[in-house]
Amino acid sequence: MRDFLSFAAGVAAGTLAMYYLDKQSGRRRRALVRDKLVAAGHDAADMAESAGKRTVDHLKGIVATRRFDRVGGHEPESDSQLHERIRARLGRVVSHPKSIQVEVDQGSVWLRGHILTQELDELLSEVSQMRGVKTVRNELTSHDTAEGIPELQGSTEPAGQAQH
Repeated sequence: MRDFLSFAAGVAAGTLAMYYLDKQSGRRRRALVRDKLVAAGHDAADMAESAGKRTVDHLKGIVATRRFDRVGGHEPESDSQLHERIRARLGRVVSHPKSIQVEVDQGSVWLRGHILTQELDELLSEVSQMRGVKTVRNELTSHDTAEGIPELQGSTEPAGQAQH
């Protein structure tokens, strides 16, 4: 068996040598192989560079988040700013953020509209923990299913729970 493998390897090497050393087409074939190897090297370098950039950006994000958490973040400057922060958070917590109305007055937050029951506790917890929120008044109507509730129609998923 060993002799056969040696023979097959010798035949393969001879065939490759004839293919690439051919007087008529060998030069073109060698140039094509060289170009493909150079291109593969460039692709690998580009991929390594972009992976490195992604890693650096990810680490910067982690450092910024930790720094923000360590210094305690900053209070919203106005009710309007707090309102916008809550609206942004809704999109990460509930599947139908447009079905919820938010009203803010001096740190007191009123939540009105429709929500799925399984999302209610997380929403109230998230909003109550936000900087600048003093009280949360829950005036939401919760539903076990979206059936028959126009505001809860459509298949959306909170951004924080999306499949990757």
